[in-house]
Amino acid sequence: MEKKKAGIPYYTEINDFLASIPWPARTDDPDFYCLRLEQLDQDVQVYRPPFKRSFYFFALLINSGNIEVSYGDHTINNPDSYLVFHSPNLVYSFSHNNALKGYVVYFKPGCFSFFKPDFHQQFPLFDRLHTNLFKFDRSTFEQLTPHFEAVFTAYERSARAQHIEARLKLLGLLYHLHDFDLQRNISPVNPQQSLLRRFIQLIDNHYIDKRTVQEYADMLSVSANYLSQCVKQVSGKNALTFITGRLANEARALIQYTDLEIAQIAYQLNFSDPANFGKFFKKQIGLSPSEFRRARR
Repeated sequence: MEKKKAGIPYYTEINDFLASIPWPARTDDPDFYCLRLEQLDQDVQVYRPPFKRSFYFFALLINSGNIEVSYGDHTINNPDSYLVFHSPNLVYSFSHNNALKGYVVYFKPGCFSFFKPDFHQQFPLFDRLHTNLFKFDRSTFEQLTPHFEAVFTAYERSARAQHIEARLKLLGLLYHLHDFDLQRNISPVNPQQSLLRRFIQLIDNHYIDKRTVQEYADMLSVSANYLSQCVKQVSGKNALTFITGRLANEARALIQYTDLEIAQIAYQLNFSDPANFGKFFKKQIGLSPSEFRRARR
């Protein structure tokens, strides 16, 4: 069932989450689901406000049109294809149209209860702190497709009680991707850059209820002054800018892609009242929430 936690929907069941998005897919297995994502007949814009899931999400997707994919404070436009790894209990939001096709896997931690080593140590692409997304060209998508097909073929030809074969093939796929050079373009980072990354990762997961540099410094076990200095040194921006910017991005998406009233958005984003939200939004964006909605629609 969907539960509220700090104002954010929390999905413990795969089918409850599937019911919240336009794709008419459901699973008979509560722990494991392989979904072939196909284009919908109708043109639909999908936007999901911030939510959490108690299960893993893993997907290889290809773009067959013009799309914008938003996750955390990142936005990518018109990727040829991409691979995404998302661990349980992370805050996530996204927006795209129905131009995506590919392979989507949902699974609960108990799905691999027979697998003794620590899952995150074996497969660090599932990061406990943030979503990992890698975009690449169509040729790389085609190179990875047979490995996903092996998992999906095993899943689709077997009954629920026999999904152990598909689960084993999924483990093999994850080992293959672990050795696949996904991070070849990522440069080594120094301690200040590492701190900035962890700061941004924490913002992605706590921006709804934590608004001060001090709160994040406490979570990182450093002083607020040291955190501010490192962030400024690496990025050229103030630490508070990252916090307010993440919140402003979510506010813009909610105003643009949903029909929620401005007051509802204000309370969903944990503002004390709509007036304070309006002041914050106008300072960050330059327009009032109502003006922004009219301009974008």
